[in-house]
Amino acid sequence: MTSDTGAVDVPVGPHADEPHAGGVNNRLNWLRAGVLGANDGIVSTAGIVMGVAGATSSRSAIMIAGVAGLTAGALSMGAGEYVSVSTQSDSERALLRKERRELEEEPEDELAELAGLYVAKGLSDDLARQVALELTEHDALRAHAEVELGIDPDDLTNPWHAAWASMLAFTVGALLPLLTILFVGQSARVFVTLGVVAVALAITGWMSARFGYGSAGPAVLRNVAGGVFAMVATYLIGAALGTRIG
Repeated sequence: MTSDTGAVDVPVGPHADEPHAGGVNNRLNWLRAGVLGANDGIVSTAGIVMGVAGATSSRSAIMIAGVAGLTAGALSMGAGEYVSVSTQSDSERALLRKERRELEEEPEDELAELAGLYVAKGLSDDLARQVALELTEHDALRAHAEVELGIDPDDLTNPWHAAWASMLAFTVGALLPLLTILFVGQSARVFVTLGVVAVALAITGWMSARFGYGSAGPAVLRNVAGGVFAMVATYLIGAALGTRIG
């Protein structure tokens, strides 16, 4: 793209063609963790309470099993997300340290490498070197991190954001089937819980498709079908075991 003066406006960074792309990495990270956490909370807790409901009509037994599943699941999700994202964050920091060291020890080679990356993107040799020179003078580490590594040094993934988002979202998702099956009468609790959970899974399926830039229809269908299958299966298993034990 050229300006009125004939100068070339060169977008930089892996998301330069996206408006307001800066600073979205962490936000998308915890949003993703939140949606997945809520979805897991809904499905796993619904499966637990439906299985217990198939085995017994005792409200206290359903509540104990549901709360235990909610607590264990939320803590597991938070810990797992923290470990996973910490590994990613450690890798990003290690790559930045390596890039910083190379810039100090081999500045000319790094400049040539940066120019080569812009040539590969379609710039001419002269323009690519000019862009590389100006970006290096402004902030060499950021220029290399964004173009070469796809990392924003000021927007590294935060494991605590992902962990808390996943844990809290799991809890919120788990409360939906748990409260539904506890407060609906015994005769209708199974069918009402099935319906409420199906609607909730449709919403989380749609949200996951939106965040992943995918098609909403197949995502919703897969999510609802998988969740309903899990609930029906656990209910039937609970009913079979309850009959034998009873």
